Amino acid sequence: MRRPSSFLSALSRRTVLGLMSGAMLAATAAGAAAETVKVGIMSGEDEAVWQVVTQEAAKAGLTVETVAFSDYVQPNEALANGELQANAFQHQPYLDAQVQQHGYDIVPVGYTLVQPIGLYSRKHKSVAEIPEGGSIGIPNDPSNAGRALNLLAAQGLLKLRDGAGILATAIDVEENPKNLEIRELDAGIVGRSIDDLDAGVVNTDWALKSGIDPARERIAQEPLENNPYRNFIAVRAADKDAPWVKTLVAAYQTDAVKAALNDAYKGTTLPAW
Repeated sequence: MRRPSSFLSALSRRTVLGLMSGAMLAATAAGAAAETVKVGIMSGEDEAVWQVVTQEAAKAGLTVETVAFSDYVQPNEALANGELQANAFQHQPYLDAQVQQHGYDIVPVGYTLVQPIGLYSRKHKSVAEIPEGGSIGIPNDPSNAGRALNLLAAQGLLKLRDGAGILATAIDVEENPKNLEIRELDAGIVGRSIDDLDAGVVNTDWALKSGIDPARERIAQEPLENNPYRNFIAVRAADKDAPWVKTLVAAYQTDAVKAALNDAYKGTTLPAW
């Protein structure tokens, strides 16, 4: 039996509306999934960790593209210039020094990891064995140089002037009882020069990249309690309240990422949140 034309018209309207509704839902879902942020990280072990972060973020509809850097200078410059939406490689003293030097409007939004800086040696089994006139390499960037000098002071190798703080420099060394030669080198070079030094203060990531074995060759490390060197995700201040920021931080601060940190850094790097 033939349907009345009014029935067909109503059916057509329902079909069209249904198709339109489905298309709108699909477009909304596609839009959410299409939100993409570029995050600057350090090359090496951190790339494996961020593969897990990327997977966790994707579950919440956020696409993360990582950009790996081989030095500590470029990630903040790229973020400030809008080439990245976030970066994850630095601690507060380093960011403070960068802001003071370059005027960056960059802020931390969520903690990631902490890597206790260590004193390494292939010539000596303990701090006490470092000889008179021995050579010790330290990073030459302001925040890590201060961090290294404070570690040496804590081990009794140097004495810093009162109030030198976390940004201490060679000028702040008041006593050097062993007449140690302090060699200021690029952070990535200290670890690679370990065979030519009596000891070197090396960031954990650079130690691993340099083939140093923390379990065998670390003769001292900074304490973890009240450690100001927790790393974090940073963004431009204008983006700090953007919805994707909370999603990105939550994607990092997961049990899956804790496991990835342990695997990638062989237990030398700890969650900071």
